[in-house]
Amino acid sequence: MPIVICNRRKSIQNIEKEYPNSEIIDVTSKAADDYVKFSPFYPVGNIPIPFSDNRYSESVEGVWQGLKVFENHGIDESKFSIQNMKNLKRTVRKYGSVLGHQKGTDTSELLDYYTARINIYVPSYEFVLKNYLSDLVEKLKIISATKTVVLLDYETNTDLKNTSKPLSHASLIKSFIENN
Repeated sequence: MPIVICNRRKSIQNIEKEYPNSEIIDVTSKAADDYVKFSPFYPVGNIPIPFSDNRYSESVEGVWQGLKVFENHGIDESKFSIQNMKNLKRTVRKYGSVLGHQKGTDTSELLDYYTARINIYVPSYEFVLKNYLSDLVEKLKIISATKTVVLLDYETNTDLKNTSKPLSHASLIKSFIENN
């Protein structure tokens, strides 16, 4: 059965109408069950920071935000150690335009958004799926064998190449389960 991605802001009633007899699973930081662990904000701990020897982050979002470089501010290594899922985001309003993502903690090389997405975000999230969430991934595989699974995410962009919008982490879960 298919795995589909819907915006978490959409009403459950409308999702149920569109996908009757489906299993609706919230994979955001607002989830009320174990599926919250799929949130990039969730502190699974010990996530290797790409291009950084012996450096780790508590969350995928910590890696992503920590390596982000702004016009008025460099990387912020404090983001790597946040365990409460709060104050992870870094905004252009506060720091100026985003210049890119630093290629690890020990260099000044900047990666453009797409290259950073492919070489930092995706591998970090995939590491979590493989090493920390294999039981939940297996559970989703079992459910999707018999019914449609609707993954709720705030972002619904499933196209890695579309950098005009943030990528849906639910799309990475879907791809991982479908072995893409």
